[in-house]
Amino acid sequence: MTGWHASDHFVTRYADGSLPESDAWSLEKHLESCSGCARRVSQAVRVTAAGPVLAGIREAVLADVRETTQPHIDTAARTEAYKATPAGAPGAVPMAVPTASPAHGPVSGAPAPARPAGFPARARPGAHRWPSAGPRTVRVLWALGPAVRGAWLPAVLLVAVGAVALAHGAGFAHVRPWLLALAPVVPVAGVALSYGPHADPMHEITAATPSAGLRLVLMRTAAVLAVSLPLLTLAGALLPSTDAPNAAAWLLPGLALTLVSLALAGYVGLRAATAATGGGWLCAVLGPVLTAPGGPTDELGLRLSSYLGGAPAQGGWAAAALLSAVLLAARRPAFHFLEKS
Repeated sequence: MTGWHASDHFVTRYADGSLPESDAWSLEKHLESCSGCARRVSQAVRVTAAGPVLAGIREAVLADVRETTQPHIDTAARTEAYKATPAGAPGAVPMAVPTASPAHGPVSGAPAPARPAGFPARARPGAHRWPSAGPRTVRVLWALGPAVRGAWLPAVLLVAVGAVALAHGAGFAHVRPWLLALAPVVPVAGVALSYGPHADPMHEITAATPSAGLRLVLMRTAAVLAVSLPLLTLAGALLPSTDAPNAAAWLLPGLALTLVSLALAGYVGLRAATAATGGGWLCAVLGPVLTAPGGPTDELGLRLSSYLGGAPAQGGWAAAALLSAVLLAARRPAFHFLEKS
């Protein structure tokens, strides 16, 4: 951003939190390479209500660092002085017992340094944090969201592999209708498990970043779709052909239900939206089937053919997906406050 600097109005709105997300993100990127604007933003923030809080945090961090490192600095200096001075000589420096160790914590019998009031404790061993080491695939999966790195992914694999095993191992020739009935709600469930404090222990941190809100929700939704769509479609293609629609017939309905869930989330929250969308689909498809006199599998195949098969049905799902995408774009500001309560 050479040649451009933030205006006073820009800086003031950023300091009081009224600057839109896209503008705040642009300003923060500019501050990485512009020390002048960084000083102006810092001065503007100090005069707001957050100024004393940030100053207190800074003092607490510095105090904690001093309390942690000063005993070791003193110990190292005394050790050098002790080695240089003969034992018993005038001015000999007595050895000091360290009170803490960075690797092992407080020494037994020595009082631990006091922690400033209100300052959070250090992370416990094994605490939930970003994996700084390890294969790149692990770090990528971690960033994609809780659903992809949690129990949802094994559940999707279990559904896909289980359907193929029932068809080819147990000789059950009518698995495809049941798979197509469940497949559209799989990405909806993944979206429900991808964003919010109920699913992500790091939600409070991620929600405070410039990329939070709709952008992060869409990134994690894309990760869920990238996993579930090809996996379940491949499993459906490996199943014996029955009167049910083809294995790819659920793709557009699954995408439409996912977008409907996201559009509703701007009004009622992500969990309520996904529960309503996924539950509505299951009730519409499986409810009448369970009480059908001719057998549930035959009735399910007929219902799926009307819901998923043919150009009119697929055109209706395409229209629903397009309308939901438009509504989602219109409700974008609501996602700044999504799942923050």
